[in-house]
Amino acid sequence: MLPDTALQARLETARAVIRDAGALALDHFGRLSALQVEIKANGQDVVSQADRAVEKLVRERIAAAFPEDGFLGEETGLTPGASDYTWVVDPIDGTSCFLHDLRSWCVALALLKDKQTAAGLILDPTSGELFTAAAGDGAFLNGRPISVDIATDLQHGLTSVGANARVPPQAISGFVERLLGAGGMFVRSGSGALSLAHVACGRLAAYYEPHMNAWDCLAAQCIVREAGGWANDFLDESDLLAGGRVIACAPQLRAPLLDLIEGEKGRPA
Repeated sequence: MLPDTALQARLETARAVIRDAGALALDHFGRLSALQVEIKANGQDVVSQADRAVEKLVRERIAAAFPEDGFLGEETGLTPGASDYTWVVDPIDGTSCFLHDLRSWCVALALLKDKQTAAGLILDPTSGELFTAAAGDGAFLNGRPISVDIATDLQHGLTSVGANARVPPQAISGFVERLLGAGGMFVRSGSGALSLAHVACGRLAAYYEPHMNAWDCLAAQCIVREAGGWANDFLDESDLLAGGRVIACAPQLRAPLLDLIEGEKGRPA
């Protein structure tokens, strides 16, 4: 059960807010030719009018309901709060896919309490799938319990891989080469948060990306853990604003996956 009424109230608000945020994003998705787009660092790092509009909606709704809470958004940065709670939002994870009329994107919303992830929500507006989890309360897809695939291995399951310009290409190519050499197969969808959610419901066996930002992964890592999976402790290993590596998988895959990531056996997580 949810540990306290304050968290439950915030989770109920989060469900309503993320639905409205997804509807707004989907409306922009249907009018791509009219969107204003800005390249931030390179062609892999873009922001659109839709990203900013969706984050504005979420920020304003959260501030109205819980004005004492902190807020970290991909587009607007960190606003510290007076309470123990901080919201972390990626208004559109997978913006490049979004802008190219591909459906691999989502809205991600995490809630931190005392610097730990207390809840996570991932909405895929194009499919209507809402993944939710609260610490200690299990993980759900549209209200139905979900779990990772505890029967698969790296040779029979699909491992999703994330890449970006913040890490050298060989950090990805080396891992992919070792995975293929071990008889596995990789996929890349363009949305790390959505890929992590697919680990949680058993569609994917594992996910790895050498560097992600907090807004990309915290919600989905919470969902993976509550679905019975294993994920590295992003908040313990990485600064909230600096980002770091993200690993998630079904529990039986932790050791072999870490071996492939580290390139050697016996290296601790």
